[in-house]
Amino acid sequence: MNWIEVLGIVAACCTTVSFLPQAIKTIREKDTSGISASMYFIFTTGTILWLSYGLLTNNFPIMLANAITSVLAAIILLYKFRYK
Repeated sequence: MNWIEVLGIVAACCTTVSFLPQAIKTIREKDTSGISASMYFIFTTGTILWLSYGLLTNNFPIMLANAITSVLAAIILLYKFRYK
């Protein structure tokens, strides 16, 4: 593993971990009033597209970050529609 891949993995971890507090808060409180449905829909779509890109280019950091972030963003989006 070279330093560029390590850099990518660290960046992936930072962006993914930054999503955890919002996901945990949303799941615990079931309060999505401060969350924009359109923003989360676009964001979730973007992370799924990034995941697809990572899979097609065999780029592990991109796959890792976007697989996890897609799941977290989708959970928040589902809660947004479920707990209006």
